[in-house]
Amino acid sequence: MTAGNSFGTLFRFTTWGESHGPAIGVVVDGCPSLIPLDEGDIQQFLDKRRPGQSRHTTQRQEPDAVKILSGTFEGKTTGTPISLMIENVDQRSKDYGDIKEKYRPGHADYTYQMKYGIRDYRGGGRQSARETACRVAAGAIARKILGNGISIRGALVQIGTHKIDRSRWDWNEVEKNDFFCPDKTTAAHWETMLDDVRKKGSSVGAIIEVVASGVPAGLGEPIYDKLDSDLARAIMSINAVKAVEIGDGFSAATLSGEENSDDMRNINGAVEFASNHAGGILGGISSGQDIVLRFAVKPTSSILTPRNTVNQDGQNTEILTKGRHDPCVGIRAVPIGEAMVACVLADHLLRMRASKC
Repeated sequence: MTAGNSFGTLFRFTTWGESHGPAIGVVVDGCPSLIPLDEGDIQQFLDKRRPGQSRHTTQRQEPDAVKILSGTFEGKTTGTPISLMIENVDQRSKDYGDIKEKYRPGHADYTYQMKYGIRDYRGGGRQSARETACRVAAGAIARKILGNGISIRGALVQIGTHKIDRSRWDWNEVEKNDFFCPDKTTAAHWETMLDDVRKKGSSVGAIIEVVASGVPAGLGEPIYDKLDSDLARAIMSINAVKAVEIGDGFSAATLSGEENSDDMRNINGAVEFASNHAGGILGGISSGQDIVLRFAVKPTSSILTPRNTVNQDGQNTEILTKGRHDPCVGIRAVPIGEAMVACVLADHLLRMRASKC
């Protein structure tokens, strides 16, 4: 039996810490030696996820400055565990004093209490999305293993009922707006919409798409360690994620066999596909095409509208959650989704190499 704080097989990481504790961190094991790595390589990805960068995310001001405590020497990995620490500097635990005896609907307060008999009510403790900074740090190391030939890019494609126009998809726009949105026109619309949501003290859900390009064919296992099943598990482990689809996903059920088939041809000695309904994975193993997945993030559960709940004594009551919360937690889920995809791909790349020794 394991405690459920670790992820991966050959590339494996374990996170630790709580939202309102002194620090959070991650220990990454299985990284090969002699890979150039410094704090800047990790910080660039943490900065994408960092809170307080726009009015559309939580205003908690955390620099998320990472410190490498072990596993490197003279700017290169040593092959030993890499320990990373991120200090918490802007906790406001007093915001949660009024709800310490109450269970927040939509949160894991009740289930944590039932499992452990104790819970950290300050921002959710271990259940807080603050933990995902550790995943992003691990993902930065995973990207170093994957190398420059494999790119992993995420984008927000829907907020609430408002979808992007895919005919206007431009990856260059993703870094130019607060939403990681590839559609400049839709991003401008989201600005107005989320301002209204925030003023009401409410929240809204989102859908994120992640595309991994340059992935070689052959990653994954045919039965229980399928690449797509590991990706789905990785994404579903992210806070507030309620659904994952790969390739056409649920839409594949509406297609005929002819429509869903990704026809193949040999062109100048290389296999090419006419389409990518499968999302780059066949039989649990990568095909060499782009790996495409999407995941749905529910609305932030912490809202200013009073909700019905119960307290720790089982009495009916109302709750209103104060504090600094994302009106759409899906925005900052984009770099988290990228990180988890990177970790799974790095793990399977190392496993494929090991199988051919």
